[in-house]
Amino acid sequence: MKTKKYLSLLAAALLFTACSLDEKPYGFYSETNFYKTADDAEAALMYAYGTLNYLEYSRAVFFLGDMPTDELTTKSDASAENQDIKRWKIDNFKTNATLENYFKYAFIGVNRANGVIQNVENASFDENRRKQILGEAYFLRAWNYFNLVRNFGLVPMHATMVDKLDKTSTPLAANLDQVYDLILGDCRKATDLLTVNATPQLGRIDRVAAQSLAAKAYLYVASAKENGVKLYRDMKRQTEVMYDSVAYYAGEVVNHQTTYGFENNLLDIYDVEKPRGKEHIFMMSMDRSGVSEGQYSKISKMFIPYVDGATIYLKQGDSDSFIPSHDGWGEYQTTAQFYNSFDPADKRKTELIVNKVYRADGSINAQYPNGGLQYPFCRKYIDPKFDGDKTSTRPFLIRFSDVALIYAEAVGPTEKAYALVNFIRQRAGLGALPANLSKADFRKAVIQERKYEMAFEGDYMYDIRRTNKINSIAAAQSLGEDQCTFYPIPQSRDKFEWKFKITSTKNGFYDYEQII
Repeated sequence: MKTKKYLSLLAAALLFTACSLDEKPYGFYSETNFYKTADDAEAALMYAYGTLNYLEYSRAVFFLGDMPTDELTTKSDASAENQDIKRWKIDNFKTNATLENYFKYAFIGVNRANGVIQNVENASFDENRRKQILGEAYFLRAWNYFNLVRNFGLVPMHATMVDKLDKTSTPLAANLDQVYDLILGDCRKATDLLTVNATPQLGRIDRVAAQSLAAKAYLYVASAKENGVKLYRDMKRQTEVMYDSVAYYAGEVVNHQTTYGFENNLLDIYDVEKPRGKEHIFMMSMDRSGVSEGQYSKISKMFIPYVDGATIYLKQGDSDSFIPSHDGWGEYQTTAQFYNSFDPADKRKTELIVNKVYRADGSINAQYPNGGLQYPFCRKYIDPKFDGDKTSTRPFLIRFSDVALIYAEAVGPTEKAYALVNFIRQRAGLGALPANLSKADFRKAVIQERKYEMAFEGDYMYDIRRTNKINSIAAAQSLGEDQCTFYPIPQSRDKFEWKFKITSTKNGFYDYEQII
């Protein structure tokens, strides 16, 4: 029965392509009438990118990357699934809807990327366009598999497009080496095929993004094996060789391109009007002009508490200027523990976490603590030009500062590594790291710096996982290794099973019609 449930879920993940269970999804293009031109292939590639914007996938960046840690908590009336993740209610994880949707949409992303790869690999249109499209598709497959392996460990391996139900029964990977062979191989292919953009492109990737993902994946393997994380400690790859690969790929980003780099001002990084800023190697593409959620974003409302239902105003740094914002739903709530752990002088606390909101006349509307503001909230996702619930706030999927810290962690206390970390600290208003740290102590200092630099960007949980520190999370202290290393692969809930009939429509789409 468990196998049947699992296969039903996987079939849904690979064949189902719409957001609602009540819709008829239209998923794959027939080879007989599509992929004739580069524009056709580009359209299919955009379809693969589009998976990232699904509501359940984009919000899970924070539900899985931050919520299970001591960085965030959630409101008392949040969904049971999200409360279970926060509270590490592992007995409910196999049927947790948040995990189920994340798993499903990641595999939808894999399948769409596979469709592009197998149809574009030998296409005969313009060679430069072919390489560009193919390279981005390899990146997207690697990106989705990296999300899967960090959360679920051994997952099914699909290197070709699934267009029939009998193709959904692929077994789990035999070991983590097999999963990372695909991820890292795809990163190398993407790196070879892509060029570096002259300017950052919103929602699209280039060679630097592929190099960055390779660095992130190599670091995860190196760090997890070094720290004895389950399954990672059994990998055939050698730890120091993996760190050398991190240094190479992150070094290419840090040292051998000029499109991306540090912003000097923290607030500039998170200005929604500057999505093509130097920090942004890869961002989700969302804009307030969109007609449906996923095209536009409500992410800011998830971080902001409800104040009075009206427009609130936020102070800009240490200036006397204010910007407007809607108030919110209070889903992602900064914990007092995390807020109080910042150095008081850290601008990532004083400028990027809000403890006072104002009225239009500059008077204080509410403040934390004991002044009507329930919790201090992250302001990285603020859109002063919001249109009702519609904003242009976007998850930051890969930032230059992330890659700079990855490089520093890999190479240890070199002059360059110190310079990168110290730039980030000094931008935040802090002093330099102590000189002459050992390699181990320097590495610990870099990981600690990531905690504050990458806060509220869906990153912290994975740093805790790879360093084998899950038991440092209060709610997870009593869990055994088997319980906290990976989430279990979710199974479809007992109340329904996913089944499909497949027809080929005359317009060339395969129509996967759900039967309940």
